[in-house]
Amino acid sequence: MSDEAKWYVVHTYSGYENTVKATIDKTIETRHLENLINEVSIPMETVTEITDNGPKTFDRKVFPGYVLVKMIMTDEGWYVIKNVRGVTGFVGSNNKPTPLTEDEVAQLGVEKREIVVKYAVGDSVKVCEGPLTSFTGIVESMDVDKDKVRVVVSMFGRETPVELALDEVEPVTTV
Repeated sequence: MSDEAKWYVVHTYSGYENTVKATIDKTIETRHLENLINEVSIPMETVTEITDNGPKTFDRKVFPGYVLVKMIMTDEGWYVIKNVRGVTGFVGSNNKPTPLTEDEVAQLGVEKREIVVKYAVGDSVKVCEGPLTSFTGIVESMDVDKDKVRVVVSMFGRETPVELALDEVEPVTTV
């Protein structure tokens, strides 16, 4: 058993996601399981539909029928989650819950990673990851919310804009 909390996927009856989340939250509070079950989440996305009456924006569940739970997997924690009304079980193999990998958690956007950016628009940066490693360029624009930076790199005598993740570039240090 791990002492570190990990994200697990809980399968629920379709339409019971909010009820399951509320019940787990209430159980955590009444049984004082805050140290065992850290967070319960229903991944949502904002959708804009264009209708005859104009655009309509609403939130939609990304994975209907599933709830994400960040917890330290113990027999007690497993029992508490498994016995919530509307829960059919954990996602995993051989009745053993399988935690999400760090990449899966990042893709789902459940946990926000904080990236400290030490450069700004107009600064010279060096690409430190990917196929353009060791290329240098100038930061043209940054979108911190989307974790993207646009860098103009000189390749084969041509200025080429490239979009990269914020942590794939680092400022050029002058010695």
